[in-house]
Amino acid sequence: MATNNLVKVPDSRIAREVTEIVRDTAGELLFNHSSRVYLFGASAGVQRSLSFDRELLYTAAMFHDMGLTECHRSCTARFEVDGANAARDFLKRHGIPRSEIDIVWTAIALHTTPGIPEHMHPVIALVTAGVEMDVLGLTFDQYTDHEREAVVDAFPRGPNFKEEIIQAFYDGIRHKPETTFGNVKADVLADKDPRFQRVNFCSIIRHSPWAG
Repeated sequence: MATNNLVKVPDSRIAREVTEIVRDTAGELLFNHSSRVYLFGASAGVQRSLSFDRELLYTAAMFHDMGLTECHRSCTARFEVDGANAARDFLKRHGIPRSEIDIVWTAIALHTTPGIPEHMHPVIALVTAGVEMDVLGLTFDQYTDHEREAVVDAFPRGPNFKEEIIQAFYDGIRHKPETTFGNVKADVLADKDPRFQRVNFCSIIRHSPWAG
C-alpha cells in the first residue's frame, strides 16, 4: 500500500516476516495501528527530507507495541522495553548488525518519551512521529486529507479506536503499575483504575535515606 509514490510498506523477506509475526501475535487493533505508525512515520521522513532505512523503520514501528501482548510482556519491565527486546531478538536471528539493532531497540524504548526522540537518529525520531500522529494527532494538519484517508483505508482505525487503544494500553500494563512511574502510561492507569496511586517524584526525594 502506498500513500504516495514514495511511501509504501517494504516488501523484503524480513519485512514480510515482521508483518506475519505481528499480525499473528498482536491482533487486528495493534497490527493496524502499528502499520499506520510506519506509514505516517515514513511520510514524515519524506516530508523532512530525512535519509532512513525503510526496513529498520518498519521493524521498529511494527514491534513498538509488542510489549503489550501476552507473548512478550514481562512482569517487571516497562512495556516499551519488552517490545524493544522482542524486536532485538528477532533481528539477531536474522544476523542484523548490532548497530542497527540498537537503533531499533532505542526507537521502541523511547516512543512514549516526548521531546527526546526527535533529536536522535531518523528511525528513532520517525517511530515517535508516527505514534504521535496516529494516537495523539499532534501533526494531523501536516498530512493531506488524501494521505490520511489512504493510510486509514489500508489499515482501518475503526470508529472506537481512541477508547480501544487506551484499553489495550491498560490491559498490557495493569499487572505492573510500578513501571508507569515517570511516563505517560500512568495517565492510562489513572483513567481506568480509580484505585491507582501515582508514585510522586518529590515524595521519593523527600523520603530518601539521605539526611538532607
